[in-house]
Amino acid sequence: MSAHISSSLTADEAAFVAYVNEVARDKIAPRADELDQTGEFPWDNIRLLNELGLNGAFIPEEYGGAPLSYSCYLNLVEAVARACPSTAITWATTFHAVSPIVTFGTEKQKLKYLPKIASGGIAAVAITESTGGSDARAMLSRLTPDGEGWRLNGSKVFITNGDVADMLLVFAKWDSDADRRHELTCVLLDGNADGLEIVRRESKLGHRASSTVELRFDNVRIEADQVLGQAGYGFEILLAMLNKSRPSVAAEAIGIAQAAFDECCDYINQRRQFGQRILDFQGVQFMLADMATKLVTARAWLVEVGRMVDAGRADFDVEASILKVAASDAAMSIATNAVQLQGGYGYITGSKVERLFRDAKLTQIWEGANELHRARIGKSFLA
Repeated sequence: MSAHISSSLTADEAAFVAYVNEVARDKIAPRADELDQTGEFPWDNIRLLNELGLNGAFIPEEYGGAPLSYSCYLNLVEAVARACPSTAITWATTFHAVSPIVTFGTEKQKLKYLPKIASGGIAAVAITESTGGSDARAMLSRLTPDGEGWRLNGSKVFITNGDVADMLLVFAKWDSDADRRHELTCVLLDGNADGLEIVRRESKLGHRASSTVELRFDNVRIEADQVLGQAGYGFEILLAMLNKSRPSVAAEAIGIAQAAFDECCDYINQRRQFGQRILDFQGVQFMLADMATKLVTARAWLVEVGRMVDAGRADFDVEASILKVAASDAAMSIATNAVQLQGGYGYITGSKVERLFRDAKLTQIWEGANELHRARIGKSFLA
């Protein structure tokens, strides 16, 4: 597998990404199929990423990190996803949860959580409920005033890392009289908090080694200093978080697409039918050309969005949606074609492209279904 590294990185960042690509290829990729089939959480892979210092990539130096650019982070997500999407989603979710603490947290909150994450901790984000996925306003989890703090009650579903997290970022409604813009509050919760119950771990189509659980909050005590930002500003925090997490979903999708493309190319260069290689057929060449075009186009837009974030641009939500749709659709299309071109071999459990086909589907669903993003993109052109 050849490494694809953004030209926007510094020389040191490019060298680091290249090294992570090599480690992921040699030490993470060989176990990806096994982990997918057993559903075992990738503890060894997470420890390896921490040995490489990847958690420090999104933590400021004063809290034990060694921060890298956002573009570099996206390249790292792609590198890990090419080797093992389950490991990539586990690691990237920690970034999704920690980024808001870096931006909105108090000094006390940063000192409590950031050094722990920098040293290898795992984090989770709890948004989705059975009453609504992409519709955050449909959530029913509630914060009820109790003295100087609150009590948290409710449940969350499809929570990545929910049963292994050292800390959780939880969104809940807090005031029935608040206007729609201020009806959510974001709170920080320790993974071992009293009243936090792991209801069950889900069995999934893909990303099977990634832990996805249902959580229940039973009268969980929330102190005033556990509120991130301030009460009623959950939507602001949520949108800021999603704008940065969606490009990383795209980076993961591109990693999956690249892995499927590489595996497919190897196969159709070697497999022979009717006395010639499969790739010698012009129809197959056309399919491969379309796959390559989608992959290169999505990666080019990933680079552009990374540059926007690193330049300090705040209003890139539409660009992030375009990227998420383009990359995830490319991943699903490329993985589907990879299965088709391998025929029966590609359809068998244990085939790499079969696993990537299943993994690719999630990228079209999580962090906002692609239909939601298409609606957002379309509305942006209203005069």
